[in-house]
Amino acid sequence: MIHAKMIFRIMGFLVLIETVMLLCCIAVSLFYKEDDLLSFIITAAVTLIAGIAFSLAGRNADNQFGKRDGIIIVSISWVVVSAFGMLPFYLSGYVPNITNAFFEAMSGFTSTGSTILDNIEALPHGLLFWRSISQWIGGLGIVFFTIAVLPIFGVGSVQLFAAETSGLTYDKVHPRIGVTAKWIWSIYIGLTITIAILLWLGGMDVFDSICHSFTTASTGGYSTKQASIGYYNSPYIEYVISVFMVVSGVNFSLLLILTKGKFKKFFKDTELKWYLISIGLLTLFIAVGLYYTTGSGVEESFRKSFFQITSLHTSTGFATTDYMLWKPLFWALLVVVMVVGGCAGSTSGGIKCIRMIILTKIARNEFKRIIHPNAVLPVRINGQVAPSSIITSVLAFIFVYLVIIVVSCLIMLGLGVDFVESIGIVVSSVGNMGPGLGLTGPAYSWNSLPDAAKWISAFLMLIGRLELFTVLILFTRSFWKKS
Repeated sequence: MIHAKMIFRIMGFLVLIETVMLLCCIAVSLFYKEDDLLSFIITAAVTLIAGIAFSLAGRNADNQFGKRDGIIIVSISWVVVSAFGMLPFYLSGYVPNITNAFFEAMSGFTSTGSTILDNIEALPHGLLFWRSISQWIGGLGIVFFTIAVLPIFGVGSVQLFAAETSGLTYDKVHPRIGVTAKWIWSIYIGLTITIAILLWLGGMDVFDSICHSFTTASTGGYSTKQASIGYYNSPYIEYVISVFMVVSGVNFSLLLILTKGKFKKFFKDTELKWYLISIGLLTLFIAVGLYYTTGSGVEESFRKSFFQITSLHTSTGFATTDYMLWKPLFWALLVVVMVVGGCAGSTSGGIKCIRMIILTKIARNEFKRIIHPNAVLPVRINGQVAPSSIITSVLAFIFVYLVIIVVSCLIMLGLGVDFVESIGIVVSSVGNMGPGLGLTGPAYSWNSLPDAAKWISAFLMLIGRLELFTVLILFTRSFWKKS
């Protein structure tokens, strides 16, 4: 049974959160006295009315909340907030096309980072702040924020938590999920403040440092400059952002464990080791390649390689250079990095390292089974045997993920998009990466794509952000059966 009133009640709260975000942008517009003020005032009024209307529709709701309700809330919330979120772009006249405005908003709230803007610096400060704060709220999850305050509604938060959290699992570091959510949000806010201060100390102005701290902690990748981080031409800024992209790509529950002084458990984590080793080896390989093929010095080759690997491994999408000018072998490695993504339970996208670890161990066991057909070969993660349900879900996820990539690439080709660009667009969108390949690479915007390709990309961003099944299950008959 679907509890419609409770869904409306929580949706009302989510839209009111968006209203508060818009009020922040109004303050920024007032401070800089720019022409986007009216668009934010109108949008805030619309979201306020909608939030109140949803809340009224949810009056007298029973304090019941099922798994189906959680899936509906999580899936619809990103569409609703993006639909409202596109209004400042559209009403201000800076993005006068509805398709482009919705694409930009969806890319922001899903922390993807792809953009249709060809001159980002032309935007007023209010819109630049809106792009950044939308990624910050969307990075860890609007619904995840709601979980932290869900006791207000008098309902359990397990269903919302299970439906929204990005990644395979979240460790239960506290019996009450609401408390865990608050602790993780505290770490998220702490990271954001730290990044902002360090960037400001590195020469960024206050506004840019705040905006980039939002989009680094969320692994979103929106910048206030068209040339992204390359605009600043600062090794210090590049290293700061690189390090914090790596940190933001770690399971936040693991970061919470680290703050409690459990260093042994932190450093023994299998996924963390895989993640860091992957970044290290790929960085060194590409750095050596850049040193011998581009004529860059040792430090510059390492810095460019480290930045781009961490940017794509964590699905952030910042850029300091156009990697399409590198050798094709490096493009291929970057695509692999985009597909893999960061750690489960982080703000990053992609398949996630833990799934790749499980898949690798399954394949290794199959080789052993050929020699020892009667052997019992469990898959162990952090010393614990992974249940068969997890193995099945991982195999199903990777299969569906690859099918979506193949089918979407064929659709893009049918729409007239170039082959290399089609691969980049699809992998980037479903992995919430940001830049793609070819003319959708880091040196270009996605503005030249057909409108149909943009809507498909926006849908891929949504299903990628919510781990595929949360959205796709809405298109099955069994989900809507009363039984």
